[in-house]
Amino acid sequence: MQAFTKHTGIVAPMDRANVDTDAIIPKQFLKSIKRTGFGPNLFDEWRYLDHGEPGQDPASRRPNPDFVLNQPRYQGASILVARENFGCGSSREHAPWALEQYGFRAIIAPSFADIFFNNCFKNGLLPIVQPDAVVDALFHEVYAFSGYQLTIDLEQQKIIKPDGSALGFDVQPFRKYCLLNGFDDIGLTLRHADEIRSYEANRLAQKPWLAAKWLG
Repeated sequence: MQAFTKHTGIVAPMDRANVDTDAIIPKQFLKSIKRTGFGPNLFDEWRYLDHGEPGQDPASRRPNPDFVLNQPRYQGASILVARENFGCGSSREHAPWALEQYGFRAIIAPSFADIFFNNCFKNGLLPIVQPDAVVDALFHEVYAFSGYQLTIDLEQQKIIKPDGSALGFDVQPFRKYCLLNGFDDIGLTLRHADEIRSYEANRLAQKPWLAAKWLG
């Protein structure tokens, strides 16, 4: 998992409440058993005017010129400002996969659906909760200034605006530790790889029959 320490990026506005995971990555793209390749289909039904299916070449699709992520001023955006209850709906982990693989590193919103919120941290995506009034102000600034950027400093737990002013945010210490170090659940376990190997070796020395292969 990619570590998150300090990130500066263009901000894109998703000015809709209750954006569910089926909108983030529609159900037909969940057929893949891989954890990669979902970025081109992020917000697929909103980004394109034609129906999408797995395996289609995005270059052959008809983009919706009115959708925010298709507008030139938001190309390369890596921070998303959203409205309340972002990520509601089904628990599909493909949603944070698609956001991260598109290029987003952080999402700022008044609230998130619980499962989506947890899945973000497991996939290197930082969800930040801010009050409605703060989010409203960010939307106004994003709309007012083309190329609007924010810097997010996870170590200091600050969102730094272009004028140098900062907004604080809360993050659970264990989740912060994992993001700063790039540890997903597997990475956390592999910190103890030497101890695991030592345990397995000792167990087999004491109970060698565990290594026997059953013949069917």
